[in-house]
Amino acid sequence: MGKMNCSIGLCDMQTMIHCSIFIFFLGGLSTMSFYRNNKQDVASHDITVTFTNAITRVFDHQGKLKSPPLSLSGTCDLFSGRWVHDNKSYYPLYKEHECPYLEENFACQTYGRKDSKYLQWRWQPHGCDFPRFDGKTIVERLRGKRLLFVGDSLNRNQWNSMICMLHSSIPGVKRAGGGLKGHLHTFRASDYNISIDFYWAPMLVESNGDNPKNHHAGDYRIVGIKAIEKHARHWVDADILIFNSYHWWRVPEVKLLKSGASLLYDTIQEYEEVDSLRAYNMGLKTWSDWAHTHIDPSKTKLFFMGVTATHSRAKEWGGMKKMNCYGETEPVMDDTFWERKIDPKMLSILESSLSKLKAKGVNVQIINITQLTQCRKDAHTTVYRKHWRPLTDEQKQNPRLASDCSHWCLPGVPDTWNELLLAYIFWFQN
Repeated sequence: MGKMNCSIGLCDMQTMIHCSIFIFFLGGLSTMSFYRNNKQDVASHDITVTFTNAITRVFDHQGKLKSPPLSLSGTCDLFSGRWVHDNKSYYPLYKEHECPYLEENFACQTYGRKDSKYLQWRWQPHGCDFPRFDGKTIVERLRGKRLLFVGDSLNRNQWNSMICMLHSSIPGVKRAGGGLKGHLHTFRASDYNISIDFYWAPMLVESNGDNPKNHHAGDYRIVGIKAIEKHARHWVDADILIFNSYHWWRVPEVKLLKSGASLLYDTIQEYEEVDSLRAYNMGLKTWSDWAHTHIDPSKTKLFFMGVTATHSRAKEWGGMKKMNCYGETEPVMDDTFWERKIDPKMLSILESSLSKLKAKGVNVQIINITQLTQCRKDAHTTVYRKHWRPLTDEQKQNPRLASDCSHWCLPGVPDTWNELLLAYIFWFQN
């Protein structure tokens, strides 16, 4: 056998290279084994976040952007998942008594709710996670910006959640107020020049529900289907716009004003009655045209909140006939549960409207909270809220008749909507 023809230094160098490759290989196997055995433990480890139709990003537990891993494949839908009971996590994000801006409509514990398990559920997407809420980081990123929610009382529910989530992380002078005859609700942080506002426009276009204090129009809706500017002129200076509009269109027929919207409340006005699907499509068309004409996508981010569940029929989840969400303290544990009041045809109209708008160069990211609200029959305000009218004797004897199964207790489910919204605002460039 021939002798090895190399110097001692060269042989040592080759040996070191071979050893390094071997150690790197063993380290890789160990790392893969560790993550496979600990994939459920995400509370204190780096979180891999993959957005559908988005590049993969990695965050630490404070939501700070890190370098992506060497190789990742596949995507993850943050809106498809399950609720996990977690009484050791950081939920709730705030205490009810610690938020001076919490509205009486959503203050469930203040108005008598005794159970607290509904506060301890964490939304867990299938196969991934999203950044844990970090108020200080979000506040820094919101510096100098106006964030505006536009829509109905569910968007107001979410707006109230947002300011309760953030107010303790904002130093300096803060104040809340209203204006525009009750249409606008504001939260201002002067030192950071942050505005978090809500504008009441339940159908986006003008309607007989536009009066912020007296908008209970029964089962009929009257709209100026092409009239939006009266509302929309107050939206254009926002940096981030979050819209919603669905539940107010859920009536058999909508009355379309035949002439000027200025005569919306005139009893002699003439109307055209159309089915709700057609009316919803027309209303979204008016809104889309406005967004295409007035919004600069390089300056303003647009979002549209998905439809939320209204648990009005307990029979649908195996409860008693004629009951609703009243008295419910546990979620529906079937992740495939879907209530009948949500109309797939209306969801398709919304999806189609946003797709057409995107084709014109204006991207509106939908925050699809529909599935994640389906199971949370336990989280509504029911009777645990301020009642602006005295309860009748019948309602006192049968509380389900006075139960609100549309809105949500705070802290609660809307906090999760905002966590997802903030992830898309600051870490996914739409």
